[in-house]
Amino acid sequence: MERYKLIKEVGDGTFGSVWRAINKQSGEVVAIKKMKKKYYSWEECVNLREVKSLRKMNHPNIVKLKEVIRENDIVYFVFEYMDCNLYQLMKDREKLFSEAEVRNWCFQVFQGLAYMHQRGYFHRDLKPENLLVSKDIIKIADFGLAREINSRPPYTEYVSTRWYRAPEVLLQAYQYSAKVDMWAMGAIMAELVTLRPLFPGNSEADEIYKICSVIGSPTKDSWADGLLLARAINYQFPQLAGVNLSVLIPSASEDAISLITSLCSWDPCKRPTAAEALQHPFFQSCFYVPPSLRSRAAVSRTPPSAGTKGALEQQAARRYSGALPNSKLVSSFPSPKLNTHINTGVQRKLEMVNQSQAANKNDKSMTNSAKQPKFRSAGRKSPTSLNKSRAAHGVSCTVEKLANMSIASRRQSVGQLKPPPMKTGVQWNAESGDLFLRPTQPLQSGRTYPRKIVG
Repeated sequence: MERYKLIKEVGDGTFGSVWRAINKQSGEVVAIKKMKKKYYSWEECVNLREVKSLRKMNHPNIVKLKEVIRENDIVYFVFEYMDCNLYQLMKDREKLFSEAEVRNWCFQVFQGLAYMHQRGYFHRDLKPENLLVSKDIIKIADFGLAREINSRPPYTEYVSTRWYRAPEVLLQAYQYSAKVDMWAMGAIMAELVTLRPLFPGNSEADEIYKICSVIGSPTKDSWADGLLLARAINYQFPQLAGVNLSVLIPSASEDAISLITSLCSWDPCKRPTAAEALQHPFFQSCFYVPPSLRSRAAVSRTPPSAGTKGALEQQAARRYSGALPNSKLVSSFPSPKLNTHINTGVQRKLEMVNQSQAANKNDKSMTNSAKQPKFRSAGRKSPTSLNKSRAAHGVSCTVEKLANMSIASRRQSVGQLKPPPMKTGVQWNAESGDLFLRPTQPLQSGRTYPRKIVG
């Protein structure tokens, strides 16, 4: 922690306090979350849900956990810094957001959710306070309640702020899914459009009443499982007809009303997934949806044919072998499946080296052949022949330089696939997506921190 200078406290809650800080070495502004609870081993730290989930995620719409530091049994999370949260933008605003702004923010959040859900986690505490904003970028934060989709029930009853809590959670369902995040997004989206919460209940019972008054009471057709859940806890739904969302949200377009309605469906099975929400007509004007975020039914991923792959390799070989004749692409490296974490740029660099080595061999064989009398021609010393010889010599020099290029960075990434075990007195750095262990320096005895908490 000696590398950071605390500037200002920006939040506090149940579990710790959040400070705006600056890295003394790089000058980077960061957010540091100091946990109230003491942790007496690294095993306790790395088993925290927030750490376990964020270690597996790297997405532009999910807040980046840079470091985990443990000093004197106190744990600090170092995050990238964001200007404010969505609630702070809404609370004092008088003019409604434009639909383009709402569309941009929701599209980014759904991208982050699609990424998160595909990696086996759901957030369980989505609310405007946990959506951080810097200019036009929005990121999902606070993974303290995040849970693995395949984890065993029973699940926690209290998982999110009441206004954004899905009805199956309100009815104390034994098990629920990532669709609780989709319900929360429907409520958040409506609040972005109107600047007012859609279901502002004062208690769990009042929350269910508010939901019934907006979307109508559930029936056997709309949510048979919900009626069973209510019967199990001896609860009876109020009989309300509900209203059309276009009446409550007159400034929203038909597509926006359609998406909010589907997200706030009683039955979780009828709510769209995050990937399906990205393909809703409301987002038609947004940028291209990557195939990895599309619903699986809509994606058809076909690898390139052998002929196409061969043609591309031949073009690359001709490009990097210069004017040398009879160039062949020789690959002495294993399949790219060896390390799927290596980016395409590095692989391309390695292919260039292989092609250049092959070209170098051809160049040497061409030079040796030129020394034999039977391959000499009468016009060997003509200007055209001299120019060709100089060109071949220049290519040969370039090839030798490429062949001597260092590829230590790739070897390092291949050899360091698994993170080393964490030990007391060291810290974890996730700046580059890998784990690094660095020694920490003890806190100065005269330094104290306020014991405020953040949720």
